[in-house]
Amino acid sequence: MEGSCPSPQPRNPRRPRPPETYHTDVFMKDDPTPIRTTVTASPYHAAEFIKEIARETHEEGLMVGIDTEWRECRDRNGRRCYKVAVLQLCIGRRCLVFQIYRASGCPRELVYLLSDPDVRFFGVGVDGDVTRLAMDYNLTVTNAVDLRHAAAEALGRPELASVGLKALALTVMGARVEKPKHVTMSNWALRALTKEQVAYACIDAYVSYEIGRLLLLSGKSTSPALPQQAQAHREQLASVD
Repeated sequence: MEGSCPSPQPRNPRRPRPPETYHTDVFMKDDPTPIRTTVTASPYHAAEFIKEIARETHEEGLMVGIDTEWRECRDRNGRRCYKVAVLQLCIGRRCLVFQIYRASGCPRELVYLLSDPDVRFFGVGVDGDVTRLAMDYNLTVTNAVDLRHAAAEALGRPELASVGLKALALTVMGARVEKPKHVTMSNWALRALTKEQVAYACIDAYVSYEIGRLLLLSGKSTSPALPQQAQAHREQLASVD
């Protein structure tokens, strides 16, 4: 069973077949440990990724790096607008690159995960992602944390509230993240994403996860502890067939 998330593409018998699901390893610069990445437009495979994560024990509560990539389009009046084409979720060294624009729908596991108030979703400028997911796919992200404000508060550096992911990664992780403009501005609605696009999408979500994790686990964050019912929700999500 799938959630209420509709595909923005028209449905017709000649619609091209969906992209293939595949797994690949993505590497940060100067880091030999892979980020194991699932690339898919399949609601089933997206659900399987989420269920696998939900079965595990997360001592600090479930933390997820989140990001989206958008495609440019035109509204009914011919005005430029944007729709979410790709949704990235990263937990530890595992990342889901979900080609949501190409998907036939959203699995209920994704709906449950995003709406769970006990799951923290870390991102930079995450309010924009949350708004677009709600507008484009009727998906609610309940507990989104903007890493800029979290880092500014945790590190006592108010200037961090207005920086981007590259600056935060360097400050918190000591890592240099490349964000080539030609990839940022590329066509994220492609049936088959390029290797550059997959690496870019994965690393954005991974870095968001890692920054959030470091801020929380260093003891510098003032974020409250998760309620006890968090594990119960994990078990419920993992039991979805």
